[in-house]
Amino acid sequence: MHPFTWYKTTFQAPLGSEPVVVDLAGMGKGAAWVNGESIGRFWPNYTATSGGCNPCNYRGPFKSDSCQSGCGEPAQRWYHVPRSFLKEGEPNALVIFEEAGGDPSRVNFQTVTVGTICANVTEGKSLTLSCQGPDLISSINFASFGDPQGTCGSFEVGSCDVDGVLALVKKACVGQPTCSIHATGGVLGAGQCGKMSSKRLAVQATCS
Repeated sequence: MHPFTWYKTTFQAPLGSEPVVVDLAGMGKGAAWVNGESIGRFWPNYTATSGGCNPCNYRGPFKSDSCQSGCGEPAQRWYHVPRSFLKEGEPNALVIFEEAGGDPSRVNFQTVTVGTICANVTEGKSLTLSCQGPDLISSINFASFGDPQGTCGSFEVGSCDVDGVLALVKKACVGQPTCSIHATGGVLGAGQCGKMSSKRLAVQATCS
């Protein structure tokens, strides 16, 4: 039995005007607030059994299990954070009440545009990209580990950029519905950015 646990962290509002979502796939069951505003209850670790899905077959009498999908997947992992809840240029607070365990280190924020997904995390955290519905990540349009500039749709390489990151992200993500990359020098390399005290990984991808 897991003890009830409160988690609190601060984060900067993603730049731009695209919709913001938070990925709670790593958590168990509970509720979350951003700057005191509720973004809802979550229970992403409640999943359909992975062995219950069979190929769709509509022959013969109707049965409720004639066509099932999403087995082994959470019912919901992305939770909308209205821009009106966020404060630009100052720390924002995320509070999570956890009832059933979970890994808060996997929680991350993303911006979303139609057909395009973006994520931007600081060194040491995991960056997760995920397409909605049946779409797969078809291309990686931008990937930089160092001090990338700009916002989703207009990312640019900054004064420091580790070589080979774009190829690594493409290999890990293209053709997948979701992928996760740990933003560390051990995974992505350091190169000329090794002396930076805190690097960031920014990625923009297309889903289709």
